[in-house]
Amino acid sequence: MENILDLITLEVQNEHDLEHDLEHKKNFSNPKIYTANGDLSKRWYVYYSFRNPETGKLQRMKNIYGKANSFKTKEERLSALSLYRRRLLKFLKEGYNPYVNNTEFHKNKLAKQNKTQSDHNPKEETKPLVKNLVKETVPTTEPTPQEERMSLKEAFDFSLKIKKKQISQRSLQDYTYASEAFIKWLKTNHPEIKTIDQFTKKIALKFLNSILLKSSPRNRNNYRLNLSSLLQTMEDNEIISSNPMKKIPPLKSIPQKNKAYNFEELEKIFTHLEKEDPILLFFIKFFAYTCSRPIEVCRLKIKDFDLTNNTIRFKAKNSPLKTKIIPKILLDELPDLSKLNPEHYLFTPKKIGGTWEAAEKNRSNYFSKQFNTLIKKHFNLDENQTLYSFRHTIITKLYRGLIKESSPFAAKSALMQITGHSTMTALEKYLRNIDAALPNDYSNLLK
Repeated sequence: MENILDLITLEVQNEHDLEHDLEHKKNFSNPKIYTANGDLSKRWYVYYSFRNPETGKLQRMKNIYGKANSFKTKEERLSALSLYRRRLLKFLKEGYNPYVNNTEFHKNKLAKQNKTQSDHNPKEETKPLVKNLVKETVPTTEPTPQEERMSLKEAFDFSLKIKKKQISQRSLQDYTYASEAFIKWLKTNHPEIKTIDQFTKKIALKFLNSILLKSSPRNRNNYRLNLSSLLQTMEDNEIISSNPMKKIPPLKSIPQKNKAYNFEELEKIFTHLEKEDPILLFFIKFFAYTCSRPIEVCRLKIKDFDLTNNTIRFKAKNSPLKTKIIPKILLDELPDLSKLNPEHYLFTPKKIGGTWEAAEKNRSNYFSKQFNTLIKKHFNLDENQTLYSFRHTIITKLYRGLIKESSPFAAKSALMQITGHSTMTALEKYLRNIDAALPNDYSNLLK
């Protein structure tokens, strides 16, 4: 049984549409062209419906792409799809039925083509339309024609190109890393899988299990989330029929808890860094005293400072732009920024204020590695005592200082303005997680 695409793209001379529709009730809808509102980054195609013999209702058939999406201009794509649409309509009117065996129909079309070629070139040997006949099935399970199939790399590259316009550079890096790791794993473990349509839920589970066995449920869930987002873009653009990752639930994982330092440890670390790495020390103080995150401080440029109002503006985790005050304890240590290039980063490996040709994630990783080398190993810290733990330590110190002079509600209200938490509930959950809110001694209740 021949594939409908073979018939539509058949080169037939003296092509013309039938002049009249069939008088009886039509079994198909007129084919139409989908142009994605002129967006060349999406796939264009011809679509139509055919009457299901079991239900008696018109049912949407598989889209016809052909080679239209290989063209780079709107005019070329529309021209190709218009030809496909005319030929599809012609074959439907002549009796093509996707629910039955169309071998005879195809043979008749082939014989007509060969006769036409022989009439024009009697000495030339005619060539068959296709080398191998492909069995055609009902449209819901019809195999995708070869030219419609995208390789794994092509499909993920397409999705990443779309995502680039929608997400941050950091998220794009995570998506890119996940897709590259998945493709590499497939080449090693399932080299027979070449195209994106061969990607199934079973393969997805095998890959996620391999990540779980090598790392943790949290890391496995991150891969699942990143790949699912890319695959959803493919589904939305009709590159795949469904997103297999969407059918796989995340695993329950225990989140890593960054353990705060006690105040004696904090003093020792700061004293040690004054000699070993003053820039790392100021970096830690800056994100901890402003209750920011290390990566947020890595984004800071000289132009982000308003020293008239003693504020900074930066891209935060949960908002496109956030403004925070610079406490006097930091202003006293801040060098003169007036003569520095506004486009320079505040923090670099060698000095305050300078150029740094590195990706955002790599800049943050640099300070994490410095911390591990100079602090974590030197003081033999707990594995949960991290660079991020300094933020917890300072917020704990702030809360316990505020609650000495006011009620818990008033202390939390003041702290919310410092930390930037959007709700009291979120702040209270955070304080519980870092064990900042401890009760008074309750010994008298036990007597």
